[in-house]
Amino acid sequence: MFSVTVRDHVMVAHSFRGEVFGPAQALHGATFVVDATFRRPDLDADNIVVDIGLATTALGEVLADLRYRNLDEVPEFAGVNTTTEFLARTIADRLAARIHAGDLGEGARQIATIAVELHESHVARAGYERSVS
Repeated sequence: MFSVTVRDHVMVAHSFRGEVFGPAQALHGATFVVDATFRRPDLDADNIVVDIGLATTALGEVLADLRYRNLDEVPEFAGVNTTTEFLARTIADRLAARIHAGDLGEGARQIATIAVELHESHVARAGYERSVS
């Protein structure tokens, strides 16, 4: 399987509900380094997995919708614990939608999977991987 990974970062604020979250129940900020990996079994006609420039732009645009926002105030996240894992899935789903829309080029339609990892710090990260189809 061939892969290409692009990276960006996002700063958000949020709080969690539930005792399991301890002090993170209070409003707090988080800065995530975000890696998006695109995988496919074969290279396209140009011998690439995906156009790195288009993939980088798409990731930046997906993150722009979250950047510097209090996620507790985003209507689509109402009542949801916006954990690192949840955000990884949200970003992966939005990138898949952009592939289907053709935003990453026609060759990108053959990407098999997207994996998104959010690095919370140098010691912790979480991710989500999904099929593009």
